[in-house]
Amino acid sequence: MLACDFFHVDCALTLKRVYVFFVMEVATRYVHILGTTTNPDGPWTTQQARNLLMDLRDRADDFRFLVRDRAGQFTTSFDAVLADAGIEVVKIPPRCPRANAHAERFVGTVRREVTDRLPILNEHHLRSVLDRYVTHYNHRRPHQAPQLTPPRPDHPTTEPNRTSIRRRPVLGGLTNEHEPTAA
Repeated sequence: MLACDFFHVDCALTLKRVYVFFVMEVATRYVHILGTTTNPDGPWTTQQARNLLMDLRDRADDFRFLVRDRAGQFTTSFDAVLADAGIEVVKIPPRCPRANAHAERFVGTVRREVTDRLPILNEHHLRSVLDRYVTHYNHRRPHQAPQLTPPRPDHPTTEPNRTSIRRRPVLGGLTNEHEPTAA
C-alpha cells in the first residue's frame, strides 16, 4: 500500500509558500519526495504520479492501493495513471486526516525534525534540505514499527548492546545519526 499527501513550507527569503508532494510505502515507511512547487495543480500532480511509476519500475506491481485525500490537486487523470499501473486509488472520507495516518505522521515528523527548526530560504534550499533529510529518514533513521530499523539501511544494523555510540550530525546538527563504534 502507498500513502500520499502534500505539506507546505513558507520560505523565509522569498516569502512564498512551497508545496511538497510525497508518497510513502506504508509497509516499510520508505518515503519518495515526488516534487516541490508553488502551484500544485492537477497536471503537475499527474506528472508526478507518472514519475513515481517510472522510479518504481517493476516494483509498482507490489502495490495494490494508494491512499489519498480529496484535495483538488488529485484529478481523475492522476487516478487514471495509477489505475493503468494496477494501483487502486482509495480516497479517505472528507475531513478525516487520521484515515491517512501514515502520511500525516511523516508530515509531523518532517516538521518537528526539520522545517520548523530551520529557516527555509527558497524552493531550491527546501529541495536540498529535503533530499538530505529523506536520505537520512530512509537509510539511517530508526523507525519504531519495523523493530527500530530504517526502511532500507545503507549499512548493516547491529543488535543493541552496551558498546559506545558515535553521534554524527545531519543537516548541521539539526538531527543526528547514531551508530555503535568499533570495539
